Amino acid sequence: MREAGLLLIIATLCVVMSFASPHFLTWDNMRAMLLSFSIEGIVVVGMTVLLIVGGIDLSVGSVVCLAMVITGKLFLLGLDPWTAGAVAIACSALIGAMIGGCVTGIGLSHFIASLAFMVVVRGLCLALTQGTPQSLFSLPPEFKFIGQGSIGGIPAVIIIFALIVAVSDFALRRATLLRRVFYTGSNEKAALYSGIRTGHVKFWVTVLCSAMAGLAGVIYTARFGAATPTFGVGMELNVIAAVVIGGASLKGGSGTVLGAVLGLALLSVVTSSLILLDVSPYWQDVIKGLILLVAVTVDHLMNVKKVIR
Repeated sequence: MREAGLLLIIATLCVVMSFASPHFLTWDNMRAMLLSFSIEGIVVVGMTVLLIVGGIDLSVGSVVCLAMVITGKLFLLGLDPWTAGAVAIACSALIGAMIGGCVTGIGLSHFIASLAFMVVVRGLCLALTQGTPQSLFSLPPEFKFIGQGSIGGIPAVIIIFALIVAVSDFALRRATLLRRVFYTGSNEKAALYSGIRTGHVKFWVTVLCSAMAGLAGVIYTARFGAATPTFGVGMELNVIAAVVIGGASLKGGSGTVLGAVLGLALLSVVTSSLILLDVSPYWQDVIKGLILLVAVTVDHLMNVKKVIR
């Protein structure tokens, strides 16, 4: 129902904006909107699974930036970009492993652990670059293709994003192994008593979330041909907002990848609409914040109804 409702809202907004601005339904604007959230959508996929298990990761924006910085640094040191990207994704997964270790080993909450790593990782980005953006104009064309190229007129980024969404959504709905994510998020004690190693589930889902952020960082590097140490600031809020709008509960146990992607699409449509209507960037943040507030309120009220029943 949440997914159908989001589709209806997005369709309504598109119809309204087609009358408000002649530029909204043009291919150039649609392509720009798809490109604007396709790479960020990869991070949304990882965050969705993490929220379902009952966690949250505030460090994803910093991890995306770290992956860009590591890829750029290693390439400038002479490593081929594919190997550099693989190392960057591995380092991102390691960050997730450390956050997961703090949660499952020490007993910290995902919120506190990821908040600390958000600051630490951002500091690493600044330290590795001395606060100076890295220009990577000499990246080989075949690497840039994943961020800038097209296949049959469709940007490669959108194709990669669509494949990741299709596979992950199907796996979450159908794969028996991933059903443990829902069981753990719905009732961790019951899942533990039924034989599910909930600590392992939470740990590996946290690693997955950071690895997806690392993959997004590598693709961003290919797209922009640069690595900026301040990139991704505030990205975590946009990602979390999209997942919650898409139906994932902050208390865990519910959510779908498709719903989260639709939530991100809604935010992208709203942003594009506000730009075309020449709304001040400051008011854009206010409106996005209000949308998130409404989504969280709806989530809270639905949880309250479940408890009453």
